[in-house]
Amino acid sequence: MNLMLWLRRLGCWLAGGIFLYAGIPKALDPLAFAGSVAAYELLPYAANLVVAATLPWVEIVAGIFLVVGWRVRPALLVLILLDLAFMAAIVSAQLRGLTIDCGCFRPGAGDSDLITALLRDLLLLGLLLATWWLLRRESASPPPEVRP
Repeated sequence: MNLMLWLRRLGCWLAGGIFLYAGIPKALDPLAFAGSVAAYELLPYAANLVVAATLPWVEIVAGIFLVVGWRVRPALLVLILLDLAFMAAIVSAQLRGLTIDCGCFRPGAGDSDLITALLRDLLLLGLLLATWWLLRRESASPPPEVRP
């Protein structure tokens, strides 16, 4: 096996593991996560509940797909878009002067300020984009020549 394949697999496992780690606690306590979502003051009350009930499962399913190597490209695309949306919400909250917990891993834990969360999301976006690039490069290269 070549190095690019292993780097892509490592990227999938790492990104998938991060989103599983982020999604599972939120799925187990959607009401606490709804409070974290509401703190951003971006959505109406009912929408906060819908996001809190569905978003963790999107993270979990996409994370599982990356870890097991199934439907990797769609999973990466979903997670890239989610990460961009997370960063937009964080920047919006920061610009409006909100001092809230990001709600990224453990809702209501108060474990991350917005700047730290933004930097972490930028690193995560870099990992997702690098993994996407490795996947594209892998699928664009011709298969190895088989000799009898």
